[in-house]
Amino acid sequence: MKNVKKTLRISEMGKKFNNKAHLFAPLKIRGVNLKNRIVVSPMCQYSSQNNGHPGDWHLVHLGSRAVGGAGLVFSEATAVNPEGRISPWDLGIWRDEHIPSFSRITDFIKSQNSVPGIQIAHAGRKASRETPWNNGDEIRKENGGWQTVGPSPLSFSEEDSVPKELTKQEINQIIEDFTKAAERSIHAGFEVIELHFAHGYLVCEFMSPLSNIRTDEFGGELENRIKLPIEICTQVRKVIPSKTPLFVRISADEYVKNGWDLAQSIYLSIKLKEVGVDLIDCSSGGNSFYQKLDPKPGYQVNFAKEVRLKSKILTGAVGLITDPEQADEIIQNGEADLVLLGRELLRNPYWPMYAEKTLNKCSSWPDQYLRVDE
Repeated sequence: MKNVKKTLRISEMGKKFNNKAHLFAPLKIRGVNLKNRIVVSPMCQYSSQNNGHPGDWHLVHLGSRAVGGAGLVFSEATAVNPEGRISPWDLGIWRDEHIPSFSRITDFIKSQNSVPGIQIAHAGRKASRETPWNNGDEIRKENGGWQTVGPSPLSFSEEDSVPKELTKQEINQIIEDFTKAAERSIHAGFEVIELHFAHGYLVCEFMSPLSNIRTDEFGGELENRIKLPIEICTQVRKVIPSKTPLFVRISADEYVKNGWDLAQSIYLSIKLKEVGVDLIDCSSGGNSFYQKLDPKPGYQVNFAKEVRLKSKILTGAVGLITDPEQADEIIQNGEADLVLLGRELLRNPYWPMYAEKTLNKCSSWPDQYLRVDE
């Protein structure tokens, strides 16, 4: 009997390793087919030299990851208005004139059998910054920066200036800015839209009781604090095609006592699903200068798992996912539906090919690169 059980176990193991790894299983979301579960996470490049327009750097940066085999390639956080940029060198899609600059990038990504996605954003009180390689400090108005805005007049740190509290009219304008940016994104050829509600940027600031002390319908109780993200999603869903997936990135926990946490994230995700959001991209932190964060491999995966289980919505896992077996296990275990890689894809744009070779003993290199397996 022991030998029979042992034989069965060996047979099951063989079946598992002979099957196509779950990381490379296709996934259809609405009308979009992803060839695998690997996503290029939105990563700011701070390299626009022309008032929000992408240039050659962005074409090569994003294009090489498409050549590398990622199923979905996201552009960086792209501002819905000029004041919504993290830095003067961020991408933007607040004017129709931006569309052609993005179209050549989306055309190339699609030519590589990958799906182009865009993350649209407003940086709120964390706008008007220097590049990270120049310390990332705030650029004051007198030095060419601009007035930052937020839900309340609370600065991110003691060194930062106090943001202007948005009026209701200005909030409505930002909702319209997100909506128009989503429309332009579709015209530019993007096939997935992600709304950036994480990392202490504007919408995240509205969601958190640490940064939102308003006393009107946009502040106070949880239902009020999540009014802005729900309204943005509602309006964006109305203007993009029904076949277009709508993602939202959140900070599932901000690691500060009495701040935004996983329970609130689960509740928000349920509400966002009701208005047409298809996937929650689960990151964390970024809204408090005093957060207590302990990054380690896969440290945010549990957020994706819990939101997926309790909100009954697709999720993406992100954060120090570097190993093919680790990424595959996340998908196989049902902890997330997609894995988003950042730093690892900066180090190696062809990581998906390496992962496929590792997991499936084969790889799908472009014809021009076939000699790598010789």
